[in-house]
Amino acid sequence: MGVARKFLNWYARLAPARGKSSPPYEHVVQIGDPRLRKPSELVEVDKIKTEEIQTVIRKMQYVLNKYGSVGMSAPQIGVNMRIFVMRVTSKQISAIPADIVKMRGMSVVPFTVFVNPQLKVLDYTKVVQAEGCESVRSFSADVARYKKVEITGYDENGEAIKQAYRDWAARVAQHEMDHLDGKLYTDIMDRKSMYCVCWEEVNLSKGKVAIPFAPE
Repeated sequence: MGVARKFLNWYARLAPARGKSSPPYEHVVQIGDPRLRKPSELVEVDKIKTEEIQTVIRKMQYVLNKYGSVGMSAPQIGVNMRIFVMRVTSKQISAIPADIVKMRGMSVVPFTVFVNPQLKVLDYTKVVQAEGCESVRSFSADVARYKKVEITGYDENGEAIKQAYRDWAARVAQHEMDHLDGKLYTDIMDRKSMYCVCWEEVNLSKGKVAIPFAPE
């Protein structure tokens, strides 16, 4: 406990400001926050277009763009509602080596909002690939996911939506669905494959590395 307190005190000195902060946040909460472990509640369909729900959706889109992520769930910004968003841009894909893009089966996905989503498996073949999460900052591990799934629910306008995803997009959708059920990829990962994505930098800097929990 002494080591943990020492670390918290050190990290607090790095923070530009401290004080009360209420969700929906403009940052991603981290593993340990109880909201990541609480199953999310259904949104009443006739309330989707209310300012409350629209604010949550706007904040999710803002945080998604801020972090350069491909998916974001409401619990990750501190709100236990069954909502997630996802998107994969051509710019994101172009920044990844072509062989990895091909191996992952990555393709452009337009920004999409899912309210009260339900998942149906269309191809039970499981594919194991490295996976990370903004709520488990700077770590990655191998995770098995279904190859093709279908997500049904409602969009930001309260209209019914149905979309099939395969390969990488299917992985993103399954990852975000887990968040709505209070699950993290660490629950189903290959534990021996977990690693810190900046482990080499830790050695090069002789351990003097501060991991940012939000983009500058």
